Amino acid sequence: MTVSKPRAHMTTETGCRHLIPILGDQLTPSISSLRGADRDLDRILMVEVREEATYVRHHKKKIAFLFSAMRHFAQELREDGWQVDYVKLDDDANTGSFRAEVARACAKTEPGMVVVTEPGEWRVREDIASWQSLTGVPVETREDTRFIVSQAGFRVWAAGRKQLRMEHFYREMRLKTGLLMDAGKPAGGKWNYDADNRKPARGDLFMPQPARWSPDEITREVIELVETRFADHIGTLEPFWFAVTRRDAEAAFDRFLEDALADFGTYQDAMLTGEKFLYHSVISAYLNAGLLDPLDLCRKVEAAWRQGRAPLNAAEGYIRQILGWREYVRGIYWLKMPDYAASNAFGASRQLPRFYWTGETDMRCLSEAIGQTIEEAYAHHIQRLMVTGNFALLAGIDPHEVHEWYLAVYADAYEWVELPNTVGMSQFADGGLLASKPYVSGGNYINKMSDHCATCSYDVRLKTEKGACPFNALYWDFLDRNHDVLKGNPRLGQPYATWNRMAPDKKQAYRESAAAFLGRLDRNERL
Repeated sequence: MTVSKPRAHMTTETGCRHLIPILGDQLTPSISSLRGADRDLDRILMVEVREEATYVRHHKKKIAFLFSAMRHFAQELREDGWQVDYVKLDDDANTGSFRAEVARACAKTEPGMVVVTEPGEWRVREDIASWQSLTGVPVETREDTRFIVSQAGFRVWAAGRKQLRMEHFYREMRLKTGLLMDAGKPAGGKWNYDADNRKPARGDLFMPQPARWSPDEITREVIELVETRFADHIGTLEPFWFAVTRRDAEAAFDRFLEDALADFGTYQDAMLTGEKFLYHSVISAYLNAGLLDPLDLCRKVEAAWRQGRAPLNAAEGYIRQILGWREYVRGIYWLKMPDYAASNAFGASRQLPRFYWTGETDMRCLSEAIGQTIEEAYAHHIQRLMVTGNFALLAGIDPHEVHEWYLAVYADAYEWVELPNTVGMSQFADGGLLASKPYVSGGNYINKMSDHCATCSYDVRLKTEKGACPFNALYWDFLDRNHDVLKGNPRLGQPYATWNRMAPDKKQAYRESAAAFLGRLDRNERL
């Protein structure tokens, strides 16, 4: 926590004791900046700023969700007796940036101190660091206590470790919280049931749908604003069915517990054409904006298992995503920033393909994942990791461009969670700090976990011939051209052994097929 001594202050009719800015991903009544605050003496500031909507070209639905959720949260705070100054994007006086809006509010209310909860992104922390010199008002930055482990706690865990593996962190978090623990041992005798969670789905399965809400007057106003002001951003706004209040976000999670949790684990890696959500909870946007509490979600999932409403593999798999992975990537982010954002272990430099913004490609798996992303600002983790991420890594796309795309297009994406997932997990650009191996595959994995290959213009059974699935040649070409970086990776011993046993002419065929495809990619031809 950063604290400066408050100046002497007399509250006036327009003034306040503390000015409390609440950011767009801090939509939580128990946020630390409100701890000890006084409804009569303090004022809350919330602002919609163009700078935040455009530093990457965020998906229209992402902007609409956040602005609507912010407006509903401001209403919730007012109903609870707080004084809230809310600056809409189209307010004539809106300066368009956090720092200028805080300065304008300080000039108006003459606070004795600005109190803010630490932000989730490095660039915003740097911005907050300038507020005191800009305004002349002391700034107190408080820890974000909504996470289960603090930044300091993660640094303690990481200190002295040769490898910062999530599995080791996850086990300590299970011990710390007691989740899925019986008499000090993991429930069922194992820490991890991931081996049970890799089954493909069939098209005749019952597919639950996430809870949906019709836009109210506030949301309709926001949708019209976004369509007007951000018409050139990616994505569609209709239909808009996001929950934008805490009550509806909690109802969305309850629907998942009732309808989908039991099969979440089994089919969490599956992909089916036309099925956007399968058994996923689709609540990460609500969680990351502050409408839901992570520990509360984990406890509800554990309770569902203990009550016999879901199998252990489903409960453990879901809890691992929140208690393990989500907390872990946040720890990595703050431990390694700001240099982490520039990581590029393979020296990849190819531009992000145009079809990532349009979905116009004959590769069915990519057109399905990107098309869904354009429509919903959502895709599940395997679509992100093993389709769009896998292709970008195999094709040598600049990881910074990949990072900015993921940050822009998904409603749940904030840099603290998205950057490590992209740079570390998806693109292996950190050289193995986060992941133990690059997550790459040929077409066989996608064929196994989806039905996309059956209707694709490319043939997954062909390796280098005309019409062959591009993933097949790109996979071997990736391993070949990055041999010097990856040769010591113990988890790649088997594929490299297979490559080394190949006949020279077969190797050359893979190289030539990959080169021909990448040449077409560089020429912006339809693929």
